[in-house]
Amino acid sequence: MLDIILDTLIDTLKLLPFLFIAFLIIELIEHKLNAKNKIIITKSKKYGPIIGSLLGMIPQCGFSALATNLYITRIITLGTLISIYLSTSDEMLPILISEKVDISIIIKILLTKIFFGIIYGIIIDIIIEKRFKKKEKENYEICDKDHCHCENGILTSTIKHTLNIALFILIITFIINIIFNYSGEKYLSKIFLKNTLLGPFITSLIGLIPNCGASVILTELYLNNTISFASLISGLLTGSGTALLVLFKGNKNIKENIFISILLYLLGSFSGVIIEIIQLLI
Repeated sequence: MLDIILDTLIDTLKLLPFLFIAFLIIELIEHKLNAKNKIIITKSKKYGPIIGSLLGMIPQCGFSALATNLYITRIITLGTLISIYLSTSDEMLPILISEKVDISIIIKILLTKIFFGIIYGIIIDIIIEKRFKKKEKENYEICDKDHCHCENGILTSTIKHTLNIALFILIITFIINIIFNYSGEKYLSKIFLKNTLLGPFITSLIGLIPNCGASVILTELYLNNTISFASLISGLLTGSGTALLVLFKGNKNIKENIFISILLYLLGSFSGVIIEIIQLLI
């Protein structure tokens, strides 16, 4: 057990400088682009799903929450909202970068999420009738203050974010190491039904957790070869950070909120199944 604790601490400490740099860059990007992105997405109109997916790919923790408020006030369509939810990666990107994952794998994950975001967003806007009316009062309660601590400045925000994610990684890595040590990788893979068509349904549920910890769990499981690429994508597609919390808090239509959540889950699971089938056939 002592070896497990030491290995977990050492592995986490090694990541700290890389996490800090990654989050510092993300904070700088978010502070520079957040206002511009709001203007771009509000004027996107029928191209909303395409633009939304591309903007969602950029690592900024408040964008999916901003998009949620734009949807609540009916400034953007449901298709655009879903496309942003699906392409948003939350903490996945900085973790992959800090773990020095091959750039081709990172690009593959991002492009896959963007692809599904655009396709599903366009289909949803075509099928569901658009009845959007601007309200006089717009609600822009972005979750930045709760989630990113942006009000304290970029450096303070970066440090807090780095430490928060490092703590998540420390806990998750410790749990995974214990299971590996006493049960082995095969046991953990069985729990998450690796390389089966049911795996994406489990990881999609994890992705729905309205917290940055969901993407941390999924990324670490993938890096430890516990879940397949298809299952990773399923979980990352449904993972929209704290956006669902903002949706349920700001939108009084509970049935609509539940519908969006179920739709997000089904799209994530279905996408994972498609990828799993393709990988089995190849």
